[in-house]
Amino acid sequence: MKNYPIGSGSPKSFYAYQRRDFDLESGTIKRARKPKNSPLNPIRMIKSFGSRLHYYFKLHPFVVFFISLFLGVIIITILSLSENRYRTLSSYGNFDMDSGNYPFPKLQNLVMVAGHSVYTSSSCGKVDTEASWFLESYQKHPGQAATFVTHIQEGVEVTAKDDLALLLFSGGETRKDAGPRSEAQSYWAVAESKGWFGKIDTVKWRALTEEHARDSFENLLFSVCRFRELTGAYPQNITVVSYDFKEERFAHLHRSAIGFPESRFFYAGTPASLTSKEAALKGEALVRAQFQEDPYGCRGSLHHKKLRRDPFHRSIPYPNGCHEIQGLFRYCGEAPYPGSLPWSSYN
Repeated sequence: MKNYPIGSGSPKSFYAYQRRDFDLESGTIKRARKPKNSPLNPIRMIKSFGSRLHYYFKLHPFVVFFISLFLGVIIITILSLSENRYRTLSSYGNFDMDSGNYPFPKLQNLVMVAGHSVYTSSSCGKVDTEASWFLESYQKHPGQAATFVTHIQEGVEVTAKDDLALLLFSGGETRKDAGPRSEAQSYWAVAESKGWFGKIDTVKWRALTEEHARDSFENLLFSVCRFRELTGAYPQNITVVSYDFKEERFAHLHRSAIGFPESRFFYAGTPASLTSKEAALKGEALVRAQFQEDPYGCRGSLHHKKLRRDPFHRSIPYPNGCHEIQGLFRYCGEAPYPGSLPWSSYN
């Protein structure tokens, strides 16, 4: 039996001829070429599907139309559900409204002290002196600092008389040259330095701050939202503490703008310093006229004033903590807010 060497005449070489193309003229083996278009080519598949769909549309146009409409409705529904789920998760991340874990759930009434300046002294020993406060030019009058302390004391006294009241000092970081200090924290610190005017045991534990308001309307609106964050409900009664000459602005214009019942709204006004009273009355008349034309302070000079009183561009968290009145926060108009509010049912 002959042994065939592995070479051109071997059975293995012959088997290779069978698997490949053999060129008789040159005596060489050509490698098999892969087809240019694979049966799984995605572009070819898309074109084929498009051709078939076009052909089917010509035969049954109404069937294709209704199928397409049905698929479109399904896609829109899925996207809508996904968006709602995202918003729900976002709201839980911002503020857990249903947790019921509120620090002051038993308090029912709001006492709000509107801030007017920032305390800048390194100590709290001279809270009655103007040098301890950052004052605008129109505030630089003898006795002005004492009026701030009077507001703080009045707020503490009113709160002490109501076991169901929550005291909020309201006012943001409104003065750039005063640094990142809020009016609200300034008032709270002064109350602390004064030993809460003898009411430390009954008032301090329920005295907090609202640190974003930039004008008197925001003092009221933001404090209502802050009350909701702290108690889980909206105030049954509201008492505002400020200058007596601002009563018309707060008790009528701002109260009406948020639709709060007049019978449940109270005002505790204290006098301005004797040296500033005349100028204060003139300035108040001008501001009151502006709020009469723009009750929500969202246009013109009132809007620009708020922007100037936000030198550090603080992000305002509201209405995250009071989603029931988010429409009120976004409303801008001359007429009263037309939507329903939580206190609309108050007697």
